[in-house]
Amino acid sequence: MVAGEGKKEVMTLEGKYLTFILGEEIYGIEILKVREIIGLMDITNVPQTPEYMKGVINLRGKVIPVIDLRLKFTMQEEEHTQETCVIVVEVEGTSIGIIVDSVSEVSDIGGKDIEEAPSFGQGIDTSFIMGLGKVKEKIIILLDIETVLSAEELEMVEQMAK
Repeated sequence: MVAGEGKKEVMTLEGKYLTFILGEEIYGIEILKVREIIGLMDITNVPQTPEYMKGVINLRGKVIPVIDLRLKFTMQEEEHTQETCVIVVEVEGTSIGIIVDSVSEVSDIGGKDIEEAPSFGQGIDTSFIMGLGKVKEKIIILLDIETVLSAEELEMVEQMAK
């Protein structure tokens, strides 16, 4: 890698991120990918889908697949609370709901406050982490929501949304 090459890439990550909590960690997704934030509603279970694929919801007449991000990240499933909500994101033209423990705020993160995602070695996939943002002494894991789901999973989600 040429000196300064990685920094340029990180600079393009600066912008507004919707931050949310999963367990003890703070995550962020680009605000431009967020369509809306809704409270938890009745989810219709879809058979023969992975455990983290919770099912579908009917949002104003539109069927939207819902994923529990805790389970997708192999975290322990928690009891839903008043704070639990669904962030509806747009991924490759498809709306997907992701269940999170709670939504925090919209943070404006400058390029100088974002570092590249560390490499944890072979066998540990961090491709869905765009970088690590530093805001008020906290680390925010910036997710590339489009790579959180694999191509096969996106296909399954698109089929569910039809």
